[in-house]
Amino acid sequence: YTRGTVTAFSPFDARADAEALRKAMKGMGTDEETVLKILTSRNNAQRQEIASAFKTLFGRDLVDDLKKELTGKFETLMVSLMRPAYIFDAHALKHAIKGAGTNEKVLTEILASRTPAEVQQIKQVYLQEYEANLEDKITGETSGHFQRMLVVLLQANRDPDVGVDESLVEQDAQVLFRAGELKWGTDEEKFITILGTRSISHLRRVFDKYMTISGFQIEETIDRETSGDLEKLLLAVVKCIRSVPAYFAETLYYSMKGAGTDDDTLIRVMVSRSEIDLLDIRREFRKNFAKSLYQMIQKDTSGDYRKALLLLCGGDDE
Repeated sequence: YTRGTVTAFSPFDARADAEALRKAMKGMGTDEETVLKILTSRNNAQRQEIASAFKTLFGRDLVDDLKKELTGKFETLMVSLMRPAYIFDAHALKHAIKGAGTNEKVLTEILASRTPAEVQQIKQVYLQEYEANLEDKITGETSGHFQRMLVVLLQANRDPDVGVDESLVEQDAQVLFRAGELKWGTDEEKFITILGTRSISHLRRVFDKYMTISGFQIEETIDRETSGDLEKLLLAVVKCIRSVPAYFAETLYYSMKGAGTDDDTLIRVMVSRSEIDLLDIRREFRKNFAKSLYQMIQKDTSGDYRKALLLLCGGDDE
């Protein structure tokens, strides 16, 4: 069951799609329209079949051809669509920790929002693709409490969602209250352990109980008691526990708000959520920002890049 905007295309013919793509990219000039229509309307499994048919028929690598024939953000988007989901995440993480400076935003977004099962898959794929241990790479590039929280999330050992023990809810809420608002300084470790390991339904109850005990939303406390990358990561985790689609709606909104667009984030979220929960993200976007995701993309992007994003978006909610 998914709430994605992209689903399996039917009737699907991998060979016919491969032939159409070859024709679109062969010779002088490229027929971008054909490329974007095919790639945004097939799901990832079908795109992999197309790539394999493309190689069989023409002895060419489809992704290499896309890179040669397309440019800019449109190229990035099309190539991103060709990556299987876990490879997509592993690739994004690899680039976030590569070279000088680390892109903490990408680490935060992916590790705060993926399920424990998804995190396990990403670690496995990372090892296969890059012959390196993701946790080692991340610990090598980060430090302090931010690093510790990432390591907790990388263990992917969150408690399973089975019933909620009210006495433990009360206990955790009290511990968080004492570790933050009631303390001179902050006991970050308590926040890391509780937010990183308890089950989703348990934590939702803890947040309610925390509000009752302290008079604050947990987000307000995190905002006051922590700072920098740790603060952003803890807030992302809390938002994802409350609602993953709402978290991504906010991420998309801020990628386009104001001057300039954060295209990397826009592409990453649109591609990675297109088969999972983009319909729910659209609904949250409309509810929380009083405009539709479709309209914001339309206003903020242009050309084939815009056309492709709008097709992925899958409709307007006005």
